[in-house]
Amino acid sequence: MSPGKHWVMIKDESASEGRERVPGARRAAKRLRRSLAHLGGAIRTSLGDLMANGSVKRMAETQPAARGSEDFTAETSRATMERACARAGLDPQGAELIRLGENAVYRLREPVIVRVSRTLAYLADVRKEVAVSRWLAEIDFPAIRALRIEQPCIIADHAVTFWESLTDVEDYGTPADVAELLVKLHELDAPAGALGLKPLDPFSRVERRINSNGWFTPEDDEYLRSRLVKLREAYSGLSFSLSSGVIHGDASVGNVIRDREGHPKLIDLDGVAIGPREWDLVLTALYYERFGWHTREEYEAFAQIYGFDVMAWDGYTVLADIREFLMVTWLSQKAAQDERVAAEVRKRIDDLKSGATGLRNWEPY
Repeated sequence: MSPGKHWVMIKDESASEGRERVPGARRAAKRLRRSLAHLGGAIRTSLGDLMANGSVKRMAETQPAARGSEDFTAETSRATMERACARAGLDPQGAELIRLGENAVYRLREPVIVRVSRTLAYLADVRKEVAVSRWLAEIDFPAIRALRIEQPCIIADHAVTFWESLTDVEDYGTPADVAELLVKLHELDAPAGALGLKPLDPFSRVERRINSNGWFTPEDDEYLRSRLVKLREAYSGLSFSLSSGVIHGDASVGNVIRDREGHPKLIDLDGVAIGPREWDLVLTALYYERFGWHTREEYEAFAQIYGFDVMAWDGYTVLADIREFLMVTWLSQKAAQDERVAAEVRKRIDDLKSGATGLRNWEPY
């Protein structure tokens, strides 16, 4: 079945539930946008530089062994970014750190975005991200564009990439924007073999995050590993309603930016894979149903535009549980360097351990 061609069934909720949750959802949505626009944090020290070979726009590549990511600091990531910019012939002075996740994302004073990877363990994904961007540019799909230089640039144990800046200030899209972009993306057929797209593995980064994290208590470590085993088993037993194909892998309002003309564009393409389309729908549903970060009206618009309500599918709870788990392990990478993050991760782990249902009081990051 294709997106945009399904009967939409929004899960029934009482009118009182809808009224009670919408005001809180709106406040949370505002917090989400503020948090996304002011992300900061920590990135690890780069230990060396590689010599350029050729012009400033041609960057030599080597592949040192991937290292742990626990010691990232915001200060030292700038050094990595500056070395990469020097090699690319770009001016790093005044660069602004605008986001921290699996990558540190900088905005230069010129209209360029620089992404510094947390580790070389995912170098294949970085290369794939650039290749996907080139493909989407060729077919004029609304997504961020990689600069036309040889990339990625390898600086010690980090991969650095360079992108056209869509806007001077983060202007994130709406759930409706996400749905419209997903309809277009899910209709695409990727070039056979050219992009190196692999089948979706939702858990591909989890074990590394747990293994490299010295902040977890022994009880946390044991619980998370046990939880991972159960979620893998549950995922393997799912039967999907939608067809498999090209997916973004991390589709949400946080990965849709409006450009200077107000057009929504997909960003963060390193998770693009071949997989069940439901995976791209679950974050928006989760943000509404479990966190209250979207209103009911926003979610209904999302489901109506896409043409499928993932919350009405019987596998939704499993995917939502997996996404929650990934949100915890992702954020835990910064817990050792930030007390506020540590408190949030502790709250999230305690919520998972409790097995409690209902609206969670999780802050967006």
